[in-house]
Amino acid sequence: MVLSLVSLCAREVVSDHSSSPCWLRCVPRELFRPLLEAAFTSCRPLAVGELAQRWPERTLRIGGRRKRGQTAPNRLCIQALLLAVVRGLSDQRCALQVLDLCGLPGDDGGMGDSMGGWSLTVALCSMVVQARAAGQRAQRKDRERERKRFSALERQKDLKRERGQLKREKEPNGDEASNDTLVGVLGEEELIKGVRRRMEIQRKKESALTGVADTTKENEENDLRSNVLVHVRADLFVNARSWERVHMALSTSGPLKLQCRYLRVEEISVSIIKSLLDLLPRQGLLGIDVRYSSLRVAGLAELLPLLSTFPALNSLRLHYCNLNFRRVHPGQEEALKNLSQGLAQLHELQSLSLTALHLPGQLRALLSSLPKPLEILELLYLSLSPADLAYLSCSHHASTLQQLDLSENHLNENTLLSICRLLSQASSSMQHLSLSGCGLTDTLLGGCQALRTLALALNLLLPSLGGCQVLRTLALALNPVSMAGLMELVRMAVRMPSLRQLLYPNPLEDYQPGLPDLPSSSQLLDWPLDEATAISRTSNQLSQVLIESRRSDLFLTCDLLNYDKDSVE
Repeated sequence: MVLSLVSLCAREVVSDHSSSPCWLRCVPRELFRPLLEAAFTSCRPLAVGELAQRWPERTLRIGGRRKRGQTAPNRLCIQALLLAVVRGLSDQRCALQVLDLCGLPGDDGGMGDSMGGWSLTVALCSMVVQARAAGQRAQRKDRERERKRFSALERQKDLKRERGQLKREKEPNGDEASNDTLVGVLGEEELIKGVRRRMEIQRKKESALTGVADTTKENEENDLRSNVLVHVRADLFVNARSWERVHMALSTSGPLKLQCRYLRVEEISVSIIKSLLDLLPRQGLLGIDVRYSSLRVAGLAELLPLLSTFPALNSLRLHYCNLNFRRVHPGQEEALKNLSQGLAQLHELQSLSLTALHLPGQLRALLSSLPKPLEILELLYLSLSPADLAYLSCSHHASTLQQLDLSENHLNENTLLSICRLLSQASSSMQHLSLSGCGLTDTLLGGCQALRTLALALNLLLPSLGGCQVLRTLALALNPVSMAGLMELVRMAVRMPSLRQLLYPNPLEDYQPGLPDLPSSSQLLDWPLDEATAISRTSNQLSQVLIESRRSDLFLTCDLLNYDKDSVE
């Protein structure tokens, strides 16, 4: 990545913190963004805080999709940013109204000293609660200052009124002795009355303040609710350890208002999920990700109607939620009907991800009720049957799919034809395809033709310009193919002009001796590789194919753990 002159200068400026008092006074608002980016890149938390506290624009967006090789922001920089936002609430130089942290960071927080999703959520909730407390203290100080000023004005008015009354009661022609006597007798009584009057007025004020204590609290809540200074948008990650803090932050009224774009919950019950959803604005939530929560069929059927109240919801992910249709239970048909009706109410759903739900033979009942064709469909560890794949290849979703993941669903001769038909239907839209761990062998892939069968399926419905393929990433890891099959796969991949990333399986020859003839994906994952010679030999052969085909834009990798399809530009 080539840095611009502005970026290089910005890095040099933020590198010396001792000079910040000089350039902060005169830096134009157009340079705040490159300076802040340089401070994040160079890990300068003090510079991040000073720039954020004086942010001159209405919106500050940190996060979003990162390019390949770009690291996530450092934890210290994120913490300095959040502290600076709170300080900026009382800084007249700060014009910030929207802090957008959506997409920061990924699910696992990336590598290095970056802040994970759970830590970021906890830090945001603490920031919202602290800002509320600071706002309440500021309001109490303002009210106390105003009360003292009003009391001082009242005392001055009382003194002036008493002095004027004493002057009017003096006789114009009386002698000094009579006046002194009048002041001594009547004046003392009037002064006493004046003191009593002031005490009564003060007592009434105190009783009034005591009597409207609840009203004052309500007014304070209304003021905090109406005086939202900064809206904070983020993707929230909630589990059993943090849901109470998140609940408190979402229900808190103050100068900072927390909003959620994507909600990820883990290991919490349906009732808690519903309580969190009730606190979220109906227009802001785009997706929900439920993991390792024992929803069961009844819980999911109870949750879906509440999800339908979010009109912009377009993503639903359910991973390991204890949904099992392999076993026959009383009322299972009714429960499946409720699930279908609940999914039918999600009118904007575009992405559906299901993992390990064990729904063999039930895919038609679930997907046919969706009113809008899906663009992203992930069906991992679902034990899909031939009937499921046959329905999917002919469904109204097939021609609109941009991303399909069928990993860890065993494919054989009975299902390969349905896969080819599905890819043919999606040939003009499919951009990301994953068939990792599906048991694809050289025989299934066309016997010494590797993915030639699938490659032909991708080209069936394309226009006469067969080179206008749109597939950008292809993942085929953990499939038991030989070295010959892998070479055919790579030769096919280099002929796809749009393909940018291929996650290829390690050939069987790269594993240490003792591997079964037809190993499963779990065996391929756990079995040790011959890292001394075999892997380097395979890598050299694949690199030679890329050089001969002049495909420097195609990235080949066998690293399943660090594979990221979203890193493709």
